[in-house]
Formats: sequence, structure tokens, C-alpha cells
Amino acid sequence: MTELLDFEEQWARWSGQKGDAIRARFHVPPARYLQLLERAIDTREALEAKPMLVRRLLRQRAAGGRRQAS
Repeated sequence: MTELLDFEEQWARWSGQKGDAIRARFHVPPARYLQLLERAIDTREALEAKPMLVRRLLRQRAAGGRRQAS
């Protein structure tokens, strides 16, 4: 889980390069990465590990600011 959060913290903006980096690092398509990330940010452990990042992602989700998988 912390690996997902560390990665997301480094790649705050979405680009085609981020999709390539997801495939290379996690060996999953970007859509699956987003599913895993969504699940991770709902945990207490994630909030304790990266509170600012998790709160930002939760605000984006609540506002309907879905990140796109490509």
C-alpha cells in the first residue's frame, strides 16, 4: 500500500508517461492501479502514512475529480 502512495505522491498529475510507469512498476494496467489506489486511500494506515496525500485524493474523489486511466 505504501508503495502505491509513494508512487502517487511522485506522479501527482496524470500523463501518458504515468501510465507507462504504472505498467512498468506494478505490472498492472492503469485502470487496475486506480482501483487499488482507491481501496488504499480508504484505510487508516494510508491516512497515518501520508495524511496530506490521502486527504487530497479523498477530496478529489468527493468532488467527482476522477483520475483517468490511460
